[in-house]
Amino acid sequence: MESPHGAAVGAEDFGLKGPRGWAFRHVGFSAPPGALVAIEGPSGSGRTCLLLALTGRMRATEGSARVGGLELPSKAAPVRRIAALGPVPGVSELDPAFTVGEHLRERALLQGRYGASLRTLLRPRAERRATARARIDAALEAAGLDTAALPKAERTSVRDLERLEALRLSVALALIGTPRLLALDDTDLKLSPAERADAWELLRSVADSGTTVLAVCSEAPEDALTVRTTPAAEEALTKSAAEDAPTAPTAPTTQKETADAIAEAGRA
Repeated sequence: MESPHGAAVGAEDFGLKGPRGWAFRHVGFSAPPGALVAIEGPSGSGRTCLLLALTGRMRATEGSARVGGLELPSKAAPVRRIAALGPVPGVSELDPAFTVGEHLRERALLQGRYGASLRTLLRPRAERRATARARIDAALEAAGLDTAALPKAERTSVRDLERLEALRLSVALALIGTPRLLALDDTDLKLSPAERADAWELLRSVADSGTTVLAVCSEAPEDALTVRTTPAAEEALTKSAAEDAPTAPTAPTTQKETADAIAEAGRA
């Protein structure tokens, strides 16, 4: 029986073809609720596109996937309601001009306005504020972000955060909505070995609490269920094909190309 919190995730022969060719193809895996799933591969291998397709943000062009019992790509909208994005460049990024507190209050306000029942919206303002604060505090604790330890507490600007602190803030913002699936990109980018270990410890704790985690990375930890976007055999075939046909289409490799692929897939 599926956990009431985490969403089981699986895919069969899942693929997405964008304007420049196949972003990813032949992806297959099965993960139970509350799993830590690492999408591993080098930059430009379709990792981000796969992450967005599994969260209902991009439309796959072949195969199928299931998130919390919902079929993709046909049930993309319901999947988006149960899946929250952490940091994804070009899609869900922190605003460097905002403070930590402004980000937290804005997300809690949006959650309270658009994610709450009518009964909740009719409660007294003081009660709604207390509920929002409780959501924020719970999310911060789950993300391991102690705002009191920041240079200016919640008044600290996002541009002044260390990379790991920014990652924790992004995770906290996503968890405010109590999603069944948390997805984040570039998990280990620009992190020292010690910081990388801390980041994976954070994501393990989120998964252990019941929320399924999908995390794009360049190198997956040994205990994660790993989905590779560029298996060694396919890399060899790709290199061979590239020598024979140097003008063959390639997957999106830059932030702009990924954004273009998102727009194109959305129109499909």
